[in-house]
Amino acid sequence: MIESVLIANRGEIACRIIRTARAMGVRTVAVFSDADAAAPHVRQADAAVYIGPSPARESYLVGDKIIAAALATGAEAIHPGYGFLSENADFAQAVLDADLIWVGPPPASIRAMGLKDAAKALMAAAGVPVTPGYLGEVQTLARLQAEADVIGYPVLIKAVAGGGGKGMRQVQSAADFAEALASCKREAASSFGNDHVLIEKYIQRPRHIEVQVFGDTHGHVVHLFERDCSLQRRHQKVIEEAPAPGMDDPTRAAICAVAVRAAKAVDYVGAGTIEFIADASDGLRADRIWFMEMNTRLQVEHPVTEEITGVDLVEWQLRVASGQPLPLEQDALSIKGWAMEARLYAENPAAGFLPSIGSLDHFALPPGLRVESGVERGGEISPFYDPMIAKLIAHGDTRDQALAALRSGIGEVAVWPVKTNAGFIGRLLDCAAFKAADIDTGLIGREGEVLVTGPPPDAAELSRIAARLVGATGGGVWSDIGGIRLNAPPRAQARLIDDTGEVYVATLNARVGQAPEPWVLSFVRGFARSFELQQARGSASGATGDGVVVSPMPGRIIVVDVKVGDAVMRGQTLVTLEAMKMEHTLTAPFDGTVTQLNAQLGDQAVEGAVLARVSKDADDLDARVGEP
Repeated sequence: MIESVLIANRGEIACRIIRTARAMGVRTVAVFSDADAAAPHVRQADAAVYIGPSPARESYLVGDKIIAAALATGAEAIHPGYGFLSENADFAQAVLDADLIWVGPPPASIRAMGLKDAAKALMAAAGVPVTPGYLGEVQTLARLQAEADVIGYPVLIKAVAGGGGKGMRQVQSAADFAEALASCKREAASSFGNDHVLIEKYIQRPRHIEVQVFGDTHGHVVHLFERDCSLQRRHQKVIEEAPAPGMDDPTRAAICAVAVRAAKAVDYVGAGTIEFIADASDGLRADRIWFMEMNTRLQVEHPVTEEITGVDLVEWQLRVASGQPLPLEQDALSIKGWAMEARLYAENPAAGFLPSIGSLDHFALPPGLRVESGVERGGEISPFYDPMIAKLIAHGDTRDQALAALRSGIGEVAVWPVKTNAGFIGRLLDCAAFKAADIDTGLIGREGEVLVTGPPPDAAELSRIAARLVGATGGGVWSDIGGIRLNAPPRAQARLIDDTGEVYVATLNARVGQAPEPWVLSFVRGFARSFELQQARGSASGATGDGVVVSPMPGRIIVVDVKVGDAVMRGQTLVTLEAMKMEHTLTAPFDGTVTQLNAQLGDQAVEGAVLARVSKDADDLDARVGEP
């Protein structure tokens, strides 16, 4: 059995691996960058090694540093977690060449499934059904456009080396193809160092179904049933559940058998996931489910599989990497109840889901759920890594029970000043279609703004907040009687303003008798707000109609589409910013002329920096050119 393992990762997955390794008596070694020097995974491990500056390309993506850390600390094995180097076949081979144990599949298996086009061709040859599309080597715009035209719109452009929703664009018409392809290739090159893409037919009512598989070095491969990951935003998973709603036993048997066949076709060892796309227009049917790709690693959503099977997948990984056979055979695995997982992100849904960074001054997660997190109160959400704060997992005997438990827990999330998607998740769980399991990958898009709009505070909540802001005490039943009682406190009104600029009028039914607070936090069903008295903000207008376009977060300028003097239309792209592994497009707020431009290709923008200005009056051009 492995006695020590270095975890070549960070955050919640590092903490997750450490927990199981400790329970097995396995010594753990963490690695960390500048940004993670005080992170929980560093303290929780038995030893920790500094590997470089905060950017991942200078630390967590430098394989030589990680291998050197393992050798220096006497670690026998390296567990890559997910992301970073977890699906890098060259790194896996380098680990083996250093006489270390690789906790993952053989490099040959990673290579076979690492590129989506080659993997689909391999699966088709093995008799696994694949979606119609173009997998060719010719990558010119003309050829790719022609293939898309033949396949028929809508189509999906996907980076062949992609994952995590990056390097993927849906295209509705031929007119949109060139721009989408350029954006997809840029993101793919930045994220994966490979800008090759494939084209797939976009399924109109798609569901994302994946099967957990596991192989050992003795030739055994089993499945641990399926997960449904259809609730996605911009191709990134938001809520996952297991088993898949509406999956009957014959369809489950068919898709799981295909997944095992796919894994055996590449002599797979360790934890992996076979991902399928299902056409849900007529329910889940085996003849309408096609192979998409294989993830040759542990998945973010693996806890839902653990909850319904009672299996610790990280323990299985360590045992299989030690040369042991799978702990259970297929007949001994069964589904017990239902599990759901929500990904809590540091992002602001009300501002287009822009990532939110900063200190976690107020941080409370629900005690009644399984919580997987790698941050803590007082910690920092940095701009360098994925913005996931935690995974919240609920289990119940039925889907309704699991959903109710997750919904209740989401309502207890209290994080500030970093913004989160907790309220958005709660709204999604409340959605009638989701409750009825009428789901597909387009559900979030169809629900629209209702998912990001929090409930307004009621009168009682506003009164309580106002009392704290003005330093009032007392209240209660006698306050409502008002002037009938001698010396009763007068009823007064206070105007409150929240952090979005919304103004509320609150009634005060209490006496002033304590020090006022400058601002107050309110957490309601996952939505977080701060309040202050309106006059406390002074006379600053905070006008949004002046045409100023600012950087919403720190990031690198990767595209500048305009120059000073250009006429632009409302919604036209001005600048594209890359931050937290995603592209963010900044557009013109109205029709006008670009009168100021402070963005240059390759620049590193700070949060709040003025990148451009659009003026409605073209005569303003002379006054703005060169303005700092």
